[in-house]
Amino acid sequence: MNGLEYILNLFNMQHVELADKLGIKKQNINMWIKGKQCIPKKYLPFLEELFHIPASYYQKELTDLDKLEIQKEKLKQELKPVIETSEIQFSLDEEPEYLIDVPIYDKKEINAIERSIDKAKLVARFKAAIDVTDDNPYLEVFSLVVKLLEKSQHEAILHRTIEGLAHYLEVLPDFIDSDESQSEFESELFEVLDDYNY
Repeated sequence: MNGLEYILNLFNMQHVELADKLGIKKQNINMWIKGKQCIPKKYLPFLEELFHIPASYYQKELTDLDKLEIQKEKLKQELKPVIETSEIQFSLDEEPEYLIDVPIYDKKEINAIERSIDKAKLVARFKAAIDVTDDNPYLEVFSLVVKLLEKSQHEAILHRTIEGLAHYLEVLPDFIDSDESQSEFESELFEVLDDYNY
């Protein structure tokens, strides 16, 4: 869906209402939404100010992640959330930092949409990992990972093994450790991995 169309729907604004605010004809708005005309640059700052949504969203076909980001901005305008506290979380996106300070808001709706955004980013990364090649030789492995997540995502052994494998393959730095017993588990796991690592 076109960004402008999505934003107008989200804000419950008719094409004619936006046209009146911009001092143009409704047909111009229709042309922008259908992609038959680009939104002239002179109108982008007005749209940004009107909706408080960055200009980069108005003329593009939106992804699910884009839609969530726009929803979050709208919620922030409506709810005016306050950061109550923060939580240190691990993130592979923030190398070399790895640990980031994640705000926790006083409005559960904002926290929920932040979580949905994190999930959408993770899904996009997983999809990109699978789409590396058309003939991905590891498709069966990805299928197995999905099956493990479906059936055993709450099993401690799965979490410990994945964290251990991430340390073994140096995806996670040594200083990030879930607990003391993890180190003991990993030392035994590494012995097995070393034996089978040709």
